Amino acid sequence: MSASKILITGITGQDGVFLSSYLLNNIENIEIFGTTRSKDNTNFYKKLTKISKEEDTNRVNLINLDLMNSKDVIGFVKNSQVDKIAHLSGPSSVYNSYLHPEKSKNIILTQFENLVQGCIQNNLYPSFFQASSSEMFANTSDLPLSEASEMTPRSPYSEAKYTLHKRVAELREKKNWNIKSGIMFNHESEFRQNEFLIMKVITGLIEIKESRSTELVVGSLNYSRDWTYAPDTVRAISEVLFEESPTDYVIGSGKGHTILNMIEIVSDYFDLNYEDFIRTDESLLRKGDPTDIVSDPTLIYKKLGWKAETTFQEMIEKIIEFKLGNL
Repeated sequence: MSASKILITGITGQDGVFLSSYLLNNIENIEIFGTTRSKDNTNFYKKLTKISKEEDTNRVNLINLDLMNSKDVIGFVKNSQVDKIAHLSGPSSVYNSYLHPEKSKNIILTQFENLVQGCIQNNLYPSFFQASSSEMFANTSDLPLSEASEMTPRSPYSEAKYTLHKRVAELREKKNWNIKSGIMFNHESEFRQNEFLIMKVITGLIEIKESRSTELVVGSLNYSRDWTYAPDTVRAISEVLFEESPTDYVIGSGKGHTILNMIEIVSDYFDLNYEDFIRTDESLLRKGDPTDIVSDPTLIYKKLGWKAETTFQEMIEKIIEFKLGNL
């Protein structure tokens, strides 16, 4: 039996690293290709080695490929003959999409379409996972949010994601293609960058604990979000990618937690009283942000048996312990 060839775009990001590790550890006879534009991929392999067997990392082939270059993408798909694509690449910051709306939308839309055309023009229709986003639900109060919930995107980022969500449905129908969207809610891990809220809070409290800072400023304490541990999320991505029928799925824990709850967990870990250092500034809130977002992952549980296994507190403690061990 020939090896399954899997392309992971955006492989050097949080989800790409964890998905690579999960596939290496759980799927036999696979060959992984990952797109990158970096000339130095040391950091990727360093992260992968932390969560995988070192001897397995040579089964991941990093390809210097610009997904904005349609000719190069078409050529890569032809030469590699991949049978599965997990498209995780593209801007992930809603905030930055407000600063550079046209650039953000263009990257999201063009990268996807180049991949799609690379498949169509080579008459290859691999199982295709499109990383969609709960940001598409930005202006709804219909909780919890399922695949059938109304989508009312507000940011340039979510508008582009919604456009692709509809494009996936169109391709599925017109091409009889096993292409599907995973509507992913917030998911965090040890490999998140500091500008993401949970890592921002953890980093800030470490500095306060070490007397290098005296306060931490957040937009609100009352907003609630559905946070999942990224390794749980990539298990869902793998399940959807390997499913033979094309179905869109909401991917989330199904549980909401306030920002205050998150700060309390981190504060308790460091034996701190959050009231001594937390300050709120509403100017930090993003335009159009809903106060509460909670997923309804019933469908993916019923059809694929997936559910988040790591509790919210366990996730936060894992991230803290990793952060402390890598200062």
